[in-house]
Amino acid sequence: MPLVLILALPFAGSLITALIPANKRNVQAWLAGGVALATALLAMAQYPAVADGGTVKVVASWIPAALDINFVLRLDGYAWLFTLLITLMGALVVLYAHYYLSPQDPVRRFFSFFLLFMGAMLGVVLSGDLLQLVVFWELTSLSSFMLIAYWYHRLDARRGARMAFTVTGAGGLCLLAGVLMLGHIVGSYDLDTVLASGDLVRSHPWYTTVLVLIAIGALSKSAQFPFQFWLPNAMAAPTPVSAYLHSATMVKAGVFLLARFWPVLAGTDQWFWMIGGAGLCSLVLGAYAAIFQRDMKGVLAYSTISHLGLIALLLGLNSTLGLVAAVFHMMNHATFKASLFMAAGIVDHETGTRDMQRLSGLSKVMPITCTLAVVAAASMAGVPLLNGFLSKEMFFAETVFLNGSTLTEVFLPLAAVIASAFSVAYSLRFVSQVFFGPPPSDLPRAPHEPPFWMLVPSGLLVLTCLLVGIFPKYTLGPFLHAATLSILGADMPQYDLAIWHGINKPLLMSFAALLGGVAIYSLLLWRRRAHPDRTPLLYRFDGRRSFEALLENIDATTAWLLDKTYSARLQRQLLLGVLATLAVATLPLLGGNWIKPTLGTPFNLFFFILWVAGGACAIGAASQAKYHRPASLAMAGGAGLATAITFAWFSAPDLALTQLTVEVVTVVLILLGLRWLPPRIEGDDGGMSSSRLARRTRDLVVAIAGGAGLAALAYAVLTRPAREGVSAFFVDKALSEGGGTNIVNVILVDFRGFDTLGEITVLGIVALTVYALLRRFRPPPETITDGPLRQQQGAANSSATAIPEADPDALVPRGDMKIPAVLARLLLPIAALISLYFLLRGHNSPGGGFVGGLIMATSIILQYMVGGVTWVESRQALRPQYWIALGLLAAGGAAVSSWWGLRPLLTAQALDIALPVVGHIHLSSVLLFDIGVYMLVVGATVLMLVALAHQSRRFHRKIAVPHAPDGRMSVHEGVN
Repeated sequence: MPLVLILALPFAGSLITALIPANKRNVQAWLAGGVALATALLAMAQYPAVADGGTVKVVASWIPAALDINFVLRLDGYAWLFTLLITLMGALVVLYAHYYLSPQDPVRRFFSFFLLFMGAMLGVVLSGDLLQLVVFWELTSLSSFMLIAYWYHRLDARRGARMAFTVTGAGGLCLLAGVLMLGHIVGSYDLDTVLASGDLVRSHPWYTTVLVLIAIGALSKSAQFPFQFWLPNAMAAPTPVSAYLHSATMVKAGVFLLARFWPVLAGTDQWFWMIGGAGLCSLVLGAYAAIFQRDMKGVLAYSTISHLGLIALLLGLNSTLGLVAAVFHMMNHATFKASLFMAAGIVDHETGTRDMQRLSGLSKVMPITCTLAVVAAASMAGVPLLNGFLSKEMFFAETVFLNGSTLTEVFLPLAAVIASAFSVAYSLRFVSQVFFGPPPSDLPRAPHEPPFWMLVPSGLLVLTCLLVGIFPKYTLGPFLHAATLSILGADMPQYDLAIWHGINKPLLMSFAALLGGVAIYSLLLWRRRAHPDRTPLLYRFDGRRSFEALLENIDATTAWLLDKTYSARLQRQLLLGVLATLAVATLPLLGGNWIKPTLGTPFNLFFFILWVAGGACAIGAASQAKYHRPASLAMAGGAGLATAITFAWFSAPDLALTQLTVEVVTVVLILLGLRWLPPRIEGDDGGMSSSRLARRTRDLVVAIAGGAGLAALAYAVLTRPAREGVSAFFVDKALSEGGGTNIVNVILVDFRGFDTLGEITVLGIVALTVYALLRRFRPPPETITDGPLRQQQGAANSSATAIPEADPDALVPRGDMKIPAVLARLLLPIAALISLYFLLRGHNSPGGGFVGGLIMATSIILQYMVGGVTWVESRQALRPQYWIALGLLAAGGAAVSSWWGLRPLLTAQALDIALPVVGHIHLSSVLLFDIGVYMLVVGATVLMLVALAHQSRRFHRKIAVPHAPDGRMSVHEGVN
């Protein structure tokens, strides 16, 4: 239960914060800070359970057990350390943000998104299932996008957010692919099972592919080479966002994942060169670029890339001590870098600029801020008696004692010293240019110290740097041991967190880096006058320009493809879709041996005649489309009727009922929509041109190919052995596990209930879209002047006859035929009862929610046909949108009702009630699901009818009047 609260509190806090009135800024800040602190306290209470390598787990069924996908929360020492980092750092950032954000900033939106991101990050850390981890991973990308784009009125914020989301989102897709392959190799997505299968994974042929995909996901999230370009552009976010996302949480997710999968993927040459190589490039290039940045946050962004590269390099060394040093530096970097981001934000907040060329001498007017920034920068540079020195010395030790080729034994320590010297240089420049030198002048605002409570978060972080640097064994030591023990287990190495190990190579390397950094900074002071705005050697390589050029090329390629494939003719678009479907459907059949005729049926004259008639209707529908659209539609309905009889012939009454009701509804709806189609324009001679003949021939060939393919597929399915394939499973399990004797309905609402839920959702979206489009549709004048009826009479090209007003009765019945109208209205309650009958019997007999809803929809369509526009518009109080919404809620409620019993999604829940007189009643959540389907089908149909009625009412207001001496007509809106 505590793990559930740890994960749920930030999400609940995000929702509550979004509902608090916008003028309650203090309440929103207190709520966000309280949620972060409460979550931290809950995590602290779990430390005894994980201190010695223990694990706390909460497992709930998510997707059926056969797929081995459960909702798992898993807390070990490593996850506990990151949970504490996420929550405590979040509380400090909330306090800082309360004073940083201006009164004009929408604080409610900030804290709501902030808590959403905190919950997503906790989900990544606590996930015990790989697929669940990917879900939260993508949620961090989405919520960080909203935080980076918080000041969306600024172009740089929008661009930076889009770039960050595109890169990390694409990396998340690669991570998903890698996770799916990893779960396939292991046979499970459970994290404990995967972590125990390292030998199996490393020996598998897919290992390299899995490593590449997971590495892309992790390296892109942590802004590592070659994906590092997005992080500097994300500095357009508010400084509290940078202090949290870009130093302590989001960018740490990538290296967190690499360390989490270290027992599974590490220990190979591929891991060393891929992870270690990317880390080394990021370490050196990020440190070098940071030296030449003018923006304070730009310096910190590139230094973050460098330090994350250091962590990735340590993880890539295939050394257990390297892993310990990597986890240690993750915590150290978060403390000093978040403090430095806060210092940069304070300077920006109080002076109005972060431009280091304009800032100087702030130590005289902002002494406390200066002190905090100097100590944090010294920790970043690796000055002794600070936490950054300890983890960097461990890094030097790993590079020195690495066994390998001469290249790695010589080049790697040298690169480490050079990168550390760069780190000293940019740290020294950061504090000296901003806080020392002549007094500042020509600043947007007069500098002064911020409010006391705005300094407290940075002060606490700097104090942590000092305490860990002086007393590492007694501060972070126990927590570091618990974290690394949970990863390494029996491979846990011996190490000593001490500030003095004697004079050795790592210590000499540290002093060499300090002296080298001072020398580089001195050289920089001399050189910056010549090239103040450039990064020597690298200024030609702009990641943002490359990214935007890539997007432009993608847009250009897409436009070219669209130009080659797009056509205003619907026929061409359908042709491309059919051809693509044929190509994809043919691929599985290339292997052959898929037709095994073992069954046969005797020749039946009636069935033969049925399909001769059905084929004639299909041919007639195609041939009559030019001359008489209603006749063509009627013949298409005849072919559909033949299909429905075929389903019944082959003992599929459910399919027959569905086909019949669908055919009626669609035919009538299309008939009602035919009035808006423009008249077909053909040649005066009525002949067929060569191009049209070629097009018709092409369409005939495609139609024959598609029909033959479907016929062959149907033949293959119908002639296979009865117990072959998945059908035997449904036959055997429909009653025992689905609780119904109607196998088709059990499949729809139980075994494949998730598919059905998606399909009715799509149906609801389509209905809403049709309604929205038709509300804004204006029929072209020729549709009314020539008139569909005139088109049907073959008078499309004849001269128009002036008529004073378009006759609405010619298009929409108005209820003047009293006897049919009365009969149709008597049919409505009867049809409603029949539809309910089919709804309630569907689980054990032919029927169900879909069939029942279509029967009800058919009766409503019949009312429209005899009652006209006024009947439908007078019944708009039915609120079909509400029917759609309630249908989705009912089906969704039935789907999640299983969670109350801790069972998988969409598991049927049964309830037996004994009532007096009535007797025993058996209820099931399946019925609620079917009711949702029923309501949605009825609501979608009525909504589309309302849209058509809306157009008809607009049509009634169209008045055709003489426009010119030649008697031509024009159409204007009526005044009534």
